[in-house]
Amino acid sequence: MAHIEFLDETMRDGQQSLWGMRMQAGMALPVAPLIDRSGYRVIDLTGSSLFEVMIRTCRENPWEGLDLLVQAMPRTRIRGGMRSNASVTFGVTPDSLMDAWMRQLNRHGCRSFWIYDVLFNIDKMHRLAKVAKEFGSEVSGAIMFALSPVHTDAYYADKADKLSASPDIDTLLLYDTAGVLDKDRLSTLVPAIQAKARGKPIEFHANNILGQSAKAYLDAIDLGVTILHTASRPMANGPSVPSTEIMLHNIELLGHTHGVDKSLLPPVAEHFEKVGKAAGFLVNQHNEYDVLSIRHQIPGGMTGTLKAQLAQHNMTDKLDDVLRETAEVRRDLGYPGMATPFSQLVGIQAVLNIVTGERYSIVPDEVIQYAAGFYGETVAPIDANVLDRIMAAPRAKQVVANPPEQPTIEDLRKRYGTDNDDELILRALVPEPDLEKMRAAGAVKRDYPTLSSPELDQVQTLMRAARSPVVQLRTATMSLELYRQAG
Repeated sequence: MAHIEFLDETMRDGQQSLWGMRMQAGMALPVAPLIDRSGYRVIDLTGSSLFEVMIRTCRENPWEGLDLLVQAMPRTRIRGGMRSNASVTFGVTPDSLMDAWMRQLNRHGCRSFWIYDVLFNIDKMHRLAKVAKEFGSEVSGAIMFALSPVHTDAYYADKADKLSASPDIDTLLLYDTAGVLDKDRLSTLVPAIQAKARGKPIEFHANNILGQSAKAYLDAIDLGVTILHTASRPMANGPSVPSTEIMLHNIELLGHTHGVDKSLLPPVAEHFEKVGKAAGFLVNQHNEYDVLSIRHQIPGGMTGTLKAQLAQHNMTDKLDDVLRETAEVRRDLGYPGMATPFSQLVGIQAVLNIVTGERYSIVPDEVIQYAAGFYGETVAPIDANVLDRIMAAPRAKQVVANPPEQPTIEDLRKRYGTDNDDELILRALVPEPDLEKMRAAGAVKRDYPTLSSPELDQVQTLMRAARSPVVQLRTATMSLELYRQAG
């Protein structure tokens, strides 16, 4: 029997997958102390994409929100995540800004990090790990799993060997964004990674898109994995990770031990269920097994993005066509792992191929950058004909002629007009007009109204569906008028 540690994903992957990264600090603050006392090994909390959404969509200062949450959870290590070579949208970020981003997260109280790179630029991962060690932080080197002919056990064993060679890497994180790992593959993959892990613990994160990740967690435990990523039940499953509740139930039945206080889980779950329903966000999700998901391996949160893009062209009925085309584009581009930024690049290219009716007639700059090697060496060669189409795009010559720059941190401070690295990172993330709107919105709210009822739910549904500025509702017992605010 094994002692299993749990890493809480409620406020990071759970809300990223189900709420589109729109969890404001006040939505979590009331129960943050309960989560802190629950006995998790680590609480995953933040990343650059979350910062960007907080600013652009929620008009909330992410540094202020992060500080409030960190202060509310003093007992548990707080985790931040980062891609090795980017903190801004889908582009490539200068190393100096990545180092500053790592240092600022540490200064704001994060003391655990997962660092990933789908193309495994190991040198950059090691460099950021060394920066984290300036603050004594724990670092997990991520092994981003993808299912393809070229992503073999030997491939991943090599990456595990190179990652674990650094004394600054404390754990290895097997990360399955598409939730496609099953017992057969785990039975060879995990031993291959363990053999090169130099005795370092292995964490496992699997999004439950196919509804099989809870079983995969149990199979991984049998193979020696000791750290599982889970979320509070309302924020779990579907495109998120398995729930903490079901995994505790399962491992107890199998005789394993853990250190989580189960009595603290129900009020946390009740809170997030109320907040999610009041905000109109997804909770309590479950997915069915879909073979097409194995082929395209799109992370769960991206499906909503694809739907929105198709809706702009009045082509929502083409979603299945886009998903099938995504699988084809992924093969064309040398099987990149389907995590940021490549899940977005592949998905956007697939949408363009379907919308235009001609494959690769329009090619985004980021796909050109990928083909030019700006993100790193591709896992497999890009299809020769497709590469020709990409490099024949109107902007290809200009894009290729302007590889990512590597300014110093002093250059960046001068460029953005600030010596405050908190402010520097915000200015690099989003344009100044977005920051002005964020500042105008005032201080971060410390709570979120959760008043809800079936009647209010009906009113919310009506308002979302209605296009007119005024909605009148009259019944035998109630008269209601709702006015939509301008702007």
